[in-house]
Amino acid sequence: MRQIRQQLLPFERLTREPGHYFFGYYDLQPWSRDGRFHLCHRVAFQDRTPTAADPAELGMVSMADARFIPFAQTYAWNFQQGAMLQWHPLQPDEVAIYNTRAGGEFRGALCSVWTGEERLLERPVAAVDPRGRYALSVNFSRMFDFRPGYGYAGIPDPFGQEAHPKEDGVFLIDLQSGASRLLLSYHELAARFGQHDWLSGCKLLVNHITFNSDGSRFVFLLRNFPPAPRASWKTAVLTANLEGEDVRLLNDFGLASHYWWRDPQHLLIYAGMGSNGERGLYLVDDQTGRAELVDPAFFTSDGHCSYSPGGAKILYDSYPDHDGYRRLYLYDVYDVGERRGVTLATLRSEPIGRLERVDIRCDLHPRWNRDGSAISFDSVHEGHRHLYWMELARLDERMEP
Repeated sequence: MRQIRQQLLPFERLTREPGHYFFGYYDLQPWSRDGRFHLCHRVAFQDRTPTAADPAELGMVSMADARFIPFAQTYAWNFQQGAMLQWHPLQPDEVAIYNTRAGGEFRGALCSVWTGEERLLERPVAAVDPRGRYALSVNFSRMFDFRPGYGYAGIPDPFGQEAHPKEDGVFLIDLQSGASRLLLSYHELAARFGQHDWLSGCKLLVNHITFNSDGSRFVFLLRNFPPAPRASWKTAVLTANLEGEDVRLLNDFGLASHYWWRDPQHLLIYAGMGSNGERGLYLVDDQTGRAELVDPAFFTSDGHCSYSPGGAKILYDSYPDHDGYRRLYLYDVYDVGERRGVTLATLRSEPIGRLERVDIRCDLHPRWNRDGSAISFDSVHEGHRHLYWMELARLDERMEP
C-alpha cells in the first residue's frame, strides 16, 4: 500500500537509521534560535512501551547535513512527549531542558548541548515559562498509572492510593535556583467541584499544563482516572496565575483535548462546549469565558493545533482514518477564499501493526520553526520512526490555479 497518498509540498527526512528518532509534542519549540539545529530523541525500538531500563539518547540534528549530535541520556521518557525536551528560552542555542531520573526521583535538567554539563531541578518539568523564569511540574508517576504514553516508568506514585492528595498537584519551579513549591493541590482542586458527587472518591490528575504566551498564567486539563477498564475519563479546563490564584473554570468536566495559547488572553482548544456541548475547535477568552467556534466545516475532528508566529495560520493534524492515513493541515486565519484550509500531506501511519496502540503510536505532532517559514513532524510512514521537515515558503506559488 502506498505510504504517501497526498503531498502538496516536498518534505525531507532529517534523521538516519539505525535507530528510531522523534522530537515529541507539538507545543514545544525544537529549533535553536539560529535555526541551525533541531532537538531530537534517539531510541533503539518503536514497538513497545518504554520500561525503566530503557534509555533515550538526547541530541540535536544539524539542518545542514542531518548529523545527530548527542549531548545527554535519560531514563524518563515516553513516545508521545519524549522527555519534554526543549530549548531554554533564555539560551536557545546553548541549553536544553528535559527530564531525567536521578537518585530514585524524576528531575528536570538543564544541560549545555556543547559540553554536556548538567544541572538538576527539584522536580520534573511539564511546561516552561516562555520568559525563561519558571517551569510547572506534575507527578509523572501518577501520569504513568493514568496513561503510560505520557508518564514515566520506574518510580511508584507515593500518592497512588489517594484520590485527592494534599501534598501533590501543580508545582512551580524556579529555573534559576531549581527550588519548587506547591501551587494547587489535588485536595484543593477537588473542593472546587463539590457539585459533582461522583468525584468524591475518584482519583484526579493534571494531564496537560501550559503557560500562556507571556508567562503570566497557565492552563491545565484536570482529569479523573477512568472508573473501570475501557471506560473514558472526563476533563475540566482551568487556568490560574503564578500564585495558584484567580483560578478560572473555562469548561466543566466533559470533553476537552489539545490546545494552544494564541496570546495571553485567548486559548484555542478542541472541546465540547456551549449549551449543547457541540464538539469542535474553539477560541476561548480566558477573562470572560466566551467561546467562539472556529470554522466547523474544516475542523471536523480532534487534532494537534498551533498558531504560526504572528497568528496568521493554524497548523493541524488528524488521527488515522480507517485506512491508517493521518493528514497534515494548514489553515489561513485571514484568507476568506476557498483555499483557506489545505492538506499539506497524507501519510500512512500503520506500516508496523502494533504501532497504533495508544501508548506507542506516532502522531505527526507538527511544529513551527521560529519564524513560521517551516514545520517539522514525526512519522512512521517509512517503517521507522523518523523526523521530517517541510518548507512553507513556496506554498502560495504551488496553490496558484
